[in-house]
Amino acid sequence: MLVHPQFNPIAVDLGKWDIFGLTLHPAIHWYGVMYLIGFVLFLVLGKYRARQNLLTGWHPREIEDLLFYGVLGVIIGGRLGYVLFYKFSEYLVSPWHVFYLWEGGMSFHGGFLGVLVAMLLFARRSHKHWLAVTDFIAPLVPLGLACGRLGNFINGELWGRPTDVPWAMIFPNVDPTPRHPSQFYEFGLEGVTLFLILWWYSAKPRPRGAVSALFLIGYGTFRFLVEFTREPDNYLGLLALGLSMGQWLSLPMIVVGVALLIWSYRLPAS
Repeated sequence: MLVHPQFNPIAVDLGKWDIFGLTLHPAIHWYGVMYLIGFVLFLVLGKYRARQNLLTGWHPREIEDLLFYGVLGVIIGGRLGYVLFYKFSEYLVSPWHVFYLWEGGMSFHGGFLGVLVAMLLFARRSHKHWLAVTDFIAPLVPLGLACGRLGNFINGELWGRPTDVPWAMIFPNVDPTPRHPSQFYEFGLEGVTLFLILWWYSAKPRPRGAVSALFLIGYGTFRFLVEFTREPDNYLGLLALGLSMGQWLSLPMIVVGVALLIWSYRLPAS
């Protein structure tokens, strides 16, 4: 039986600081480090793709601006999505906790919406088609998602439902029950597998919007399936039809992705 190692979520403790009469205890958390690694991977892979696509209007110098917009979308959208979708009533009582990013609490679906808005702003500023921008970034996103799931595992959060599979893991911070290590399922499916699919698919010219559509279908499907092994949030539980919030938020992604894929293949290859 596997047991969660109970990592210290703090990577670097910066000690106590007294500033203007306030005592602060800043620290660098592994969760934040994982996000940073994801952003670096986005930058490296983005520059590589841009060099391969100079003739299609992308230049490596644009990737820093693209990342800047993306980071804002991920952080603002991810945090607001978590607040609105999962703990709205709790944050109404303590609204300042919205800024406590080091405690975790980010919603992929909120971050996804935030990135869509950010990419719209980038597209307008750079005079590119919005779908051309989302097609470009879609293969760059999954490895960042994989890093985020590793951060969840280090924090010992988002654990799975009880199970008796041979690789079941006990999370001592929860209870002595063997559970699915669902963070690794998401790491492997939403992260590594989706990256490989999108990287391969985008290697050849595709109709505008097709790569974005495949991302929506792939992520939505993988997330929907993994949610069957992931313990529902205790403050929400299962919703209508016995589905979790993550599943209900993923279903529209699949539907929109299928519709976008059908529409895109009516357009000439780009």
